[in-house]
Formats: sequence, C-alpha cells, structure tokens
Amino acid sequence: MFRAFCFRITDMKYILAVCGIALSFYMVKHRESIGNSLGEYEWMRKIGGIYAVVVLAAFIVFLFSIATITGTEEAFFAPVFWLLPFLRHAPDTGPQPEFLYP
Repeated sequence: MFRAFCFRITDMKYILAVCGIALSFYMVKHRESIGNSLGEYEWMRKIGGIYAVVVLAAFIVFLFSIATITGTEEAFFAPVFWLLPFLRHAPDTGPQPEFLYP
C-alpha cells in the first residue's frame, strides 16, 4: 500500500515542473493582484513596471519548467549555472534500496 505512493526523484521533478507551468499561467492571469500585493519599486519602472516584472518572472518559471520536463535545463541554463553554481543539483541516483522497504 505504501509503495504505491512512493515517488522517485525523477517523478517528483515532472510533477513540480507541471506545477510550475500552472503557476506561470496563474501569474500571468492574476498579475494585477500579484503586482498590487508586492508594490512597485524604482528599479521596476526601468523594466516596465510591476506587471512586466511579474510577467517576466512567469516567463522564466515557464521556461525552466519546460526545460525540466524535456531534460535540457543543464544545457539551456548553463550560463546561469556558471554564474550561480549552487543552483546545480546533484545527479539523480534514484531511491536507495534500504529506503524502499521499511
């Protein structure tokens, strides 16, 4: 019974990527309420305002979710990983046998 609800790390990666796509659509649809709750700062006016910042953040979340689903996040975001190496994740080895069966 318990084994039916055990997800591998790779399965969870896809579930979170689909949630990221849904979040990006939610951010674009409700950008006005999100922008009003965050407030506007001086640096946001240079980009195009708070609503443009919310749409840009939604676009980045969408791109990262699609890259995660297709398995190309390492190649697609290589410049980001070079600048911020702590974002790079360890290779997936899957669940260890001693954790599968309690």
